[in-house]
Amino acid sequence: MPPVRDAEVVLGLLRSAAEAARSTFERCLADGSPGGMRRAGRRPGQYAFDLVVDDAVLGILDGAGMGVLSEESGLTGHGDDSGLVVVVDPVDGSTNASRGIPWYACSLCVVDPDGPWVSVVMNLATGTRYEAVRGAGATRDGAAIAVADTARLSDALVVLNGHAPTHFGWRQFRALGATALDICAVADGSVDATIDCTHDALGPWDYMGAMLVLTEAGGQVVDAQGRELATLDHSARRTPVSACNPGLLEQALAARGER
Repeated sequence: MPPVRDAEVVLGLLRSAAEAARSTFERCLADGSPGGMRRAGRRPGQYAFDLVVDDAVLGILDGAGMGVLSEESGLTGHGDDSGLVVVVDPVDGSTNASRGIPWYACSLCVVDPDGPWVSVVMNLATGTRYEAVRGAGATRDGAAIAVADTARLSDALVVLNGHAPTHFGWRQFRALGATALDICAVADGSVDATIDCTHDALGPWDYMGAMLVLTEAGGQVVDAQGRELATLDHSARRTPVSACNPGLLEQALAARGER
């Protein structure tokens, strides 16, 4: 296939890949194989269904003239034909998925030489789909979204990844278990901020698709230590913190203690 250059064509490809992830995961649910949904994969923290869904997603992306960086299968190709690489998490929130908690997603983000360009994040339990194109805004199920206007951490509903060592001063918090959806929830105004309380535990596939959705919806996300988030290094790990506006982001970072 010739290199893909049109954002609408890329969106169509990512939608197809996300739908393949959802239908494949649903078949895994119905399969009833030994060990069920908690059957282990090839490495610690991986489930067998992660690999099955990854194969389905790669089957859709194969031949599109782009490289792929997947959590499960690493880097295949380097975007040599088009300069584009798709960053893939076939099932973000795998533990939720294994236990029937409906907060897990397929996250896909096409990166060009300027950074994240097009992304789709789909909740595989509900079918809710977030999309973004750089410079063109973000949507949830086709409707434009925007962040909340919460100004103070003391008024904020915050989603945590990991365990906070102390109360950061939020109004309320949640720990939901799927970073891609957590950050998308900031993008659509459902929550106000996310704070990763772990240290360098998240790969680029965990947050990059949602990062584009959030920035196009008017929010911000940074690494707690100030490093570049848009990386194609499979071994890279980051600590993302996001918020609906710069002031709240600075408060979240200060409360976490990195800045």
